[in-house]
Amino acid sequence: MYVLLAGLSHSTAPVEIREKCAFSEKQLESAYQHLTEYEEIEGLVILSTCNRTELYATTRDIPSGQKVLKDFLLNYSGLSEAQYLEYMYQPNCYDAIAHLFRVSSGLDSMILGETQILGQVKDAYEKARYFNASDSVLNALFQKAIYVGKKVRTDTKIDQHPVSVSYAAVDLAGQQLGSLQGKTVLVVGAGETGKLTTRYLISNGIHSVIVSNRSYEKAQEMAAIFEGQAIRFDQIAEEMSNADIVISCTSANHCVITEENCGDALRARQGRPIIFIDIAVPRDVDADLQNIDGVTIYDIDDLQDFVNASYQERHEAAVAAEEIIAEEMEEFNQWLAMLYVVPVITALKNTGEKIKQTELKRAFSRMGKISERDQVIIQNMAASIVNQLLRSPVLKMKEMAVSNQGHLYAEVVKKLFNLEVDCEEEENNAGFKIGNSGQ
Repeated sequence: MYVLLAGLSHSTAPVEIREKCAFSEKQLESAYQHLTEYEEIEGLVILSTCNRTELYATTRDIPSGQKVLKDFLLNYSGLSEAQYLEYMYQPNCYDAIAHLFRVSSGLDSMILGETQILGQVKDAYEKARYFNASDSVLNALFQKAIYVGKKVRTDTKIDQHPVSVSYAAVDLAGQQLGSLQGKTVLVVGAGETGKLTTRYLISNGIHSVIVSNRSYEKAQEMAAIFEGQAIRFDQIAEEMSNADIVISCTSANHCVITEENCGDALRARQGRPIIFIDIAVPRDVDADLQNIDGVTIYDIDDLQDFVNASYQERHEAAVAAEEIIAEEMEEFNQWLAMLYVVPVITALKNTGEKIKQTELKRAFSRMGKISERDQVIIQNMAASIVNQLLRSPVLKMKEMAVSNQGHLYAEVVKKLFNLEVDCEEEENNAGFKIGNSGQ
């Protein structure tokens, strides 16, 4: 069984490309239903956040599995072949596992060490389980990744000071306005990102918080938590005359703040400054609104320049985190290597034994009656020939099992000897104990 990864992130693609690949809840369900119908895909977990869309899959045939993921992403996103090659990544099995460990540890985040991604990895895994899309290998991989993410944060304190996209958004607003004291903030979106952003706003001196959401009840619940005011979604334009900052973080798959519904209200401000901080992917705020006098729009990519002062300390913690990841990678790959190598070695030896027995039977039938001693000599010679022929590939597979090329060696041996690997034996080897994580 081989682990595949196909995806893109903030480090490889701008927001206008990432939003084409983002999944809403409904689209996520459809993707699982579609991809799990392919016999090339054994298991699947889709990780879709503001900063990345990544498809983790298991397959028994690497080229076929990679093609399924690539074709799906091309069709889903509408990207051209050239854009796919420019923005997407499809690392080998070893690097795909290392990448997930780094993602769950916050080392591949826009803001180093941010805390939200670990929860997002866990949510992605739970959704895959809900849709019956994950398999034993991905179960072990994601449980291990969650364990590694927790261990990195516990051992290195990389997230000791709260830094996230939400925190960076509030920091940006404060820098642009000089101070948040006495300012009015409209938060569009009552999900976890909206709540986290509001907490940071209040801790930075904001006392007037207005919350809007598609579900008015959810807006009321969130406003009650922070002693703010809830408004209906169709009242957003009215609040544009009072707001100094608009932070939008909905899960909509289209712009919710546009020229059509807010353009006139923004022009009525007559140039009085208003800042939009658009954390959503796909974007919530129509970029053309920036052409209106006094309107400034920042999207999620702009937040990279507004990072907490502890960023350098997080870099130092990241060095220690990489060491933890390397240790955990070695343990996981030793287990995973057995899934690659043991069934192939077993199949290779079985093939050698079948050939030996077939040729011995043919030779004995031609030789007629021979002594028991001669039979033993011939049998031993045949066994020795087979063992010597298979010794080198078996040793090489065992040697390379824990390297990042182990799965390739196993695959090559399967192809060269045209082996039929016992899938049941492979599944029986899939049990994995996740350290002391309790997963």
